[in-house]
Amino acid sequence: MKRALGGFTLVELLIVIGLLGAIALIVIAAINPIEQANRARDARFKADSSQLLSAIERYYASHSSFPWEDCAGCTATAQDAFGFLSAKIADVGLCGATCATGGILITNDELKTEFLGRDWVKGTTVDKQIWIGKDEGTSSSVYACFIPLAKSTKDNAITNATVRTNSFTGAGIPSDGTCTTSSENWLTGGCYVCVPE
Repeated sequence: MKRALGGFTLVELLIVIGLLGAIALIVIAAINPIEQANRARDARFKADSSQLLSAIERYYASHSSFPWEDCAGCTATAQDAFGFLSAKIADVGLCGATCATGGILITNDELKTEFLGRDWVKGTTVDKQIWIGKDEGTSSSVYACFIPLAKSTKDNAITNATVRTNSFTGAGIPSDGTCTTSSENWLTGGCYVCVPE
């Protein structure tokens, strides 16, 4: 007597493959790899902003002056408030005349030369840079800000937007308080994240 071999039919295999494909699509949609990459980028920008501010504070503690006071051709003074400056200009102290050479923060060992290779140093548009601003209210409040890419970080910027009555209006980034849920253009909508918060 012949014994029938057990196995799956072609239709059963196609159904299982279809179900696995549907589950894979649901998982990919839940994970959203683009949002995850944007969150990682925002976290990196926030960490770099903190390190840059720490370097500026260490420089001030050891020299009793800010980097922009000691660089040749800089116009800001310690007591001056100024709007946002790109972190890669010589005034901030990261870069020299160009970002091919280190500025005063690197030559004084406050930052490592690896900072010159960061993507925000190479970025050319407003949303791909870190900006430094000095508060008008006190002589020591320096902020580092960036425009977030992740939706969760943007939503947090909208929720926590506060109005600062000072001169944070330079270099293409608007004052706080203009960030709204209807703002689709993040380059001009005022939705950015600053360190310290």
